[in-house]
Amino acid sequence: MSRTGGRRILWQDLPPEVRRGIESRVGAPVISARSQPGGFSEGLASLLALADGRRVFVKAASRVGASAVAEFHLREIAITACLPAAAPVPRLLGSYDDGVWVAGIYAEIEGCLPGRPWRHGELSRVLDALTALSTDLTPAPVAPALLAAPRLGGWRALTQSAGAMTRLAAITTWAADRIDDLAALEADIDRDLAGRTLLHGDLYGFNILLGADGVSVVDWPHAWIGAPFCDVVTLLSSASVDGIDPEPYARDHPLTRDVDPRRVDVLLAAHSGFLLRLVTTASPSVDPSLIEMASALGVACLRWLQERGLGSKARR
Repeated sequence: MSRTGGRRILWQDLPPEVRRGIESRVGAPVISARSQPGGFSEGLASLLALADGRRVFVKAASRVGASAVAEFHLREIAITACLPAAAPVPRLLGSYDDGVWVAGIYAEIEGCLPGRPWRHGELSRVLDALTALSTDLTPAPVAPALLAAPRLGGWRALTQSAGAMTRLAAITTWAADRIDDLAALEADIDRDLAGRTLLHGDLYGFNILLGADGVSVVDWPHAWIGAPFCDVVTLLSSASVDGIDPEPYARDHPLTRDVDPRRVDVLLAAHSGFLLRLVTTASPSVDPSLIEMASALGVACLRWLQERGLGSKARR
């Protein structure tokens, strides 16, 4: 499973006036730029070295060429501006918006992506950091009006498309045979996932940086407000892609160990529904790396859900 999309652009690909505008915001000329790994969004994601010795991270996209990504950047700028300074998250330095191009400018975070496949030590380190992060972000420091709806659910919508159901069955007959059970679970997200914590909403390894002094969680456009266990379950479901059994970690983690098991099942159903609806309804123009990633993550969620007993319950 790739952890980086294939549609990034480089600093020199930006229009000259956009480069000048960003340099004006940072207060120094750019002398070099290095595109950064991780993530699947189109546009620029580069670490810029400035003439005065500083380095900043810039994400940019065009409303013309990548309108959805530009909207994500606008939302992330607004969200990041509200995050507490003590939290291990990006620090917004400024932004650029000329009506076509949107850019967020962030302080450099020194660190590297977790290794793949996940290693126990790094996974445990990230899970420990999530406990502290949930405290920093409860109650949510961001107004709900700035946030999008959580990217959850999709099973009921899939039943309305014969083509999507055929593609789903080719990926997982287990889910295709139990789609009514999965749809019933995801129908309870408003009740079972409610809470007061600002959640990342896209917490995979490619949105985490491991530094000498701690763990940082980056890329916040998909944040939503809910129960604090949700990000832990999302992360563990991604570790399942690498063959790691997520259940022992969930039993031991302070944010998941006392949660009603059905609430975890609801999240796994809703999360896999979103991912596999994306996979089975995507147009041919969607980045194949994104589809590969979403398919692997969706199947991993379902595998965990099956191991937790949904299959036996559905057959009774």
